Amino acid sequence: MRKFSFCICLLVFALGVEAQEFSIGPKLGVSQSSIVLNGEGFSAGDDKLGYHLGLFVRMGGSSIFAQPEFLFTNTGGTIIQQMPSGAEEVLEASFNRLDIPLMFGFKLARFFRVQAGPIASVLLDYKLEDALQNAREVDYSSSTLGYQAGIGLDIGNLILDFKFENSLGRIARSVAGFETDQRQNQLILSAGFRLF
Repeated sequence: MRKFSFCICLLVFALGVEAQEFSIGPKLGVSQSSIVLNGEGFSAGDDKLGYHLGLFVRMGGSSIFAQPEFLFTNTGGTIIQQMPSGAEEVLEASFNRLDIPLMFGFKLARFFRVQAGPIASVLLDYKLEDALQNAREVDYSSSTLGYQAGIGLDIGNLILDFKFENSLGRIARSVAGFETDQRQNQLILSAGFRLF
């Protein structure tokens, strides 16, 4: 995590020295997320609608840019556990995270963007409950790395982004004491407003 933060600071400084464009502003949006599981007796259930809000900074020239973001994100998903009796138990997961994506992109024309980059996520808290709202304890990772990729539009001071996010590492190694590989995917739609 320290290396990632250092790289962000170094990049911000390097691009800021000769930046032709510098923008900053609030950003918010919605996401559709799911938990992908690889383990015997578990499968992914319904997707969860989440949200995010925070701040973005854009630096760069007329065609290449870097865009770090600092976002509070609520996300989650549903886990289905197949019980030995043949019954299914549905577990609802909800995560509150601090997300720090660092997008690199190219501008095509003056309004269309293609972008991709790494994302560091710090887990602030989580809730995993069964159908009776009984809490379950899971050893979720306190931080994870992933990547995002997508497209964007610039319309005046309004920026619109549509991105896909995938985790590069497990968010947990087990559920209810049973081994499984949990990762999270998201489809993200967000809007930001350039203050200057």
